[in-house]
Amino acid sequence: MPTYQYATIPARDGDTVEYFEVTQRMADAPLTRHPDTGVPVQRVISGGLGFVCERAAGGDGAHGNGGCSCHP
Repeated sequence: MPTYQYATIPARDGDTVEYFEVTQRMADAPLTRHPDTGVPVQRVISGGLGFVCERAAGGDGAHGNGGCSCHP
């Protein structure tokens, strides 16, 4: 099961934002309240694994010489 990060939603300027993690099934609805305090929360969207594909100009199409080089 994936672990999701959540953040409390401050009620007033200056309120501290608390970050916490919860392990949930992907099919579970996102939390709307902190499980311990009941404070409103929102799920934090963070980066994941991505790929960058670059095609260099010229070359014979071989990897690293004009071909596509993918980097995670």
